Order: sequence, then C-alpha cells, then structure tokens
Amino acid sequence: MTPELQDVVDDVSRLLGTPAILEDRHFNLVAFGSHAGEVDAVRQRSILQRRSSARVQEWFERFGIATSERPVRTPADAGLAVVARVCLPARWNGVTYGYLWLLDERHRLDDASLERAMPRAARAGTIMAQQARTRENLDAQVGELLAGDPDTVEAAAAEIDRLGAIGRDTPVCAVTLEVDLPEATPPPLNLWRVPRSVVAALVDEHVLLLVPAAQARDVARTAWELYAHRLDAEDHPRLVAGVGAARPDLAQVRGSVREARLAARVAHAVPRLRAVAGWDELGVHRLLACGPRPALRDGVLDAAVEPLFDHPDLVATAAAFLDHAGNVQRAAAELRIHRQTLYYRLRRIEQLTGLELGDGRDRLRLHLAVTLSPLVR
Repeated sequence: MTPELQDVVDDVSRLLGTPAILEDRHFNLVAFGSHAGEVDAVRQRSILQRRSSARVQEWFERFGIATSERPVRTPADAGLAVVARVCLPARWNGVTYGYLWLLDERHRLDDASLERAMPRAARAGTIMAQQARTRENLDAQVGELLAGDPDTVEAAAAEIDRLGAIGRDTPVCAVTLEVDLPEATPPPLNLWRVPRSVVAALVDEHVLLLVPAAQARDVARTAWELYAHRLDAEDHPRLVAGVGAARPDLAQVRGSVREARLAARVAHAVPRLRAVAGWDELGVHRLLACGPRPALRDGVLDAAVEPLFDHPDLVATAAAFLDHAGNVQRAAAELRIHRQTLYYRLRRIEQLTGLELGDGRDRLRLHLAVTLSPLVR
C-alpha cells in the first residue's frame, strides 16, 4: 500500500471526523483509518478480508458510484447488513480508480463538508491512476522478459529497474498462483496489499509475480491468501502457489518462472506440499524438469510396478511404507490400518510386482514410481 494513499485516508478521516476507507474499483481494500466505534458487517469484511463481496459490490454500483463525479449517498439495507454511507469517487481524467467510503448512519455528514473532502478524493484518484499506468507498463515488461531474445530481455530488465520496482542488483524469485477449477478466470489480485517492489502480470491465465528473493516466501503466502478470499472455501485446496529458486538478476528470471510453475504443478498433485510449494522443497519431484512427460514416464514407471496402479490401496500403502523408510508402525498409523493389514498389503505388493521390499534397489524403483506417477501417468 502506498504511504501517500494512507495519508489521504487519514486526512479525510480528520477533516470529516469519521473513519474512512479507500477501495480500488474492484473493491479491494487499499487503505483504512483507525476505527474506534462500531462498524457494520460490510466494513468489517472489507477490513478483515481486504475486499467486499460480489453481492455488496452490485448493491453499491446501483447508485452510480462508478461514473459519478460528486459524492454519492447510499442508503441502508438490513438484508445486506449495510448502514447508510457516503462514497467519494477517486477519479482522474474522467476515470474512476477507487472509492473513499464514510459511514453515515445518522446522516451527520453535510454536503458542504463532503465537497471540501472531494479534492482529497481526487488526489487519491491521481495517485491510483499513476500506479495503474506503472503496473500496465510493468505487465508489458514481464512479457518481454520471458520472450527469450537476449536484447529484448535485457531491455525489459533495465526498464523494470528504471521504474523503481526491482533493481538489477536484487536477487529475484518467480511466484505463480494457479487454481485448478474448470474455466477459472483469475480474479484481479489485490496488489495494494503486497510490497511495491513486487511485479505482477497475468501469463497463460495464471498470476505471475516477480519478487525480491528475500521476500518471496512471505509474498507467496500473502498472495495466496488474497486470491483465496476470491474463492469459495471449498475451493481453497485447489489453489496453489509455486516459488522458483532465486536468480541474481532479472534477466535470468525465466528459469525461476519454470521452476515456480513446476512447483505449482507438483503441489496440485501432492497435498503435503500445499498451499505454497517452493522449488527447493520438491526433492525427487525436481526430476520433472529434466525432460518431456513421455520420456519421464518411460524412465520412471517401471514395468514391474504397472500392475500396482490397478489397486489404489496398495499404491497408498507402498508410498506410506517407503516414505517412512520402512517403519511399519508409522506407516500403519498414517494409513489408519492395523499392522497385520499392512504386512498383508506389503506381501501383495511383492506378489504383484515381483519386487523385494528388502532389496534397496527394488525399493528405489518402487518409490520413484509411486511418488511420480500422479504427475507422469
């Protein structure tokens, strides 16, 4: 969030004697003042969840806030738990970039006071417009950065540096946000809640962030939470963030982007790696970066192991047993079965595959196959 915008919100709050909040045109929270008194459910959600619901957005947009050049009074609605409030559109050059909101349940704010606050709203609109143009430029530079031509990549990295986002001497990581939902369109990410040094773009229908390496993990978690607020709770497990390894210079970040995408792909298939998976955590799954899927499938899925995939309970048993280094007690506890049941399943695995679980080489063949099969079969 920009300090100048927080200053605008604080200034409006002082001028009108009531707490103000600023949202962008997508109803993402940008800044808010101190709230000492009661707030309605809508404002509470805006502050705690960093945005308003689609239903609330539709309600407010009915009153013309997106096109108005003057303060707009909106009425209370008990069904939405909304109290009366005033919207000061934050505009620049005829375009609305955000909304300054003031609760006015008792209709205490008079027209003259609101008019005195409008220049502050215009100031917010100007700042938000400037940042929107910068972000559009940065978005374009990310595309150039990933294009592949050395001269184009170098020019894009220099331009990102010039715009004050990520310097050429700053190690950088890629973070990708991917949601596994049919026909999912990534919603606008609330970039006001991430550091200004983060460069964001929509690449191949996924949100891509370029982040100073020291902040990568924290930004990935924050971005995941901001995106998750846009989804129904039951869909949260289908949203993952992947974090690539650090590169010393922006011009080399394409490798980190590949790693971040692979980390996200693995996280979709391996629940223990969700919700944020880093390249350095993938272990043997990094083999997936070594070649095309058919070649990996042929190399990893030993023919002896193929019969096992018709028996999901045996695949799960093999994975648990081998993940726990052959510790029967811990494997049985993870699978929630009796140890005798586990022993029976292990004998079945040996019978079906012809492999000996007492042989380290056979265990390696089996472990590779059951670990990577969800991603290469």
